[in-house]
Amino acid sequence: MIGILLLTHNGLGDSLVDCVRHVLGSVPSNIKVLSVLADDDPQCKEDEGRALIAQLDTGNGVLLFSDLFGATPSNIARRLYQPGQVEGVAGVNLPMLLRAVCYSGKPLAEVAKMVLESGRNCVLPINSDSGSCDVTTGCTNN
Repeated sequence: MIGILLLTHNGLGDSLVDCVRHVLGSVPSNIKVLSVLADDDPQCKEDEGRALIAQLDTGNGVLLFSDLFGATPSNIARRLYQPGQVEGVAGVNLPMLLRAVCYSGKPLAEVAKMVLESGRNCVLPINSDSGSCDVTTGCTNN
């Protein structure tokens, strides 16, 4: 199972994980959050990120999520990136995270591709009758 690490501003990552709990009924042990506050030392947060990756990586890799490309959390994620072993995606949203949780038993590269697809396909106008976004179909964690 791949590990999932959210690197986000303030409490956003914790809030997203609370939403996972609400939708799926529980939070799997393969998810951790690294919150970055305005006065945090980025080097210390990078060190914390490395320690969390070591906890999460059971040999199948870790998928990093950050909230805003180019901001401090994603810059830290970029320094933690290791091709094929620690992959990352910026712009995390709930559909992306749910897809990652539901399919975390699949290979890292496949899950990374799936979450990008979910992030794009699940942004819809509320009045749309043509779209759907069921990221939990087939979920093994619900």
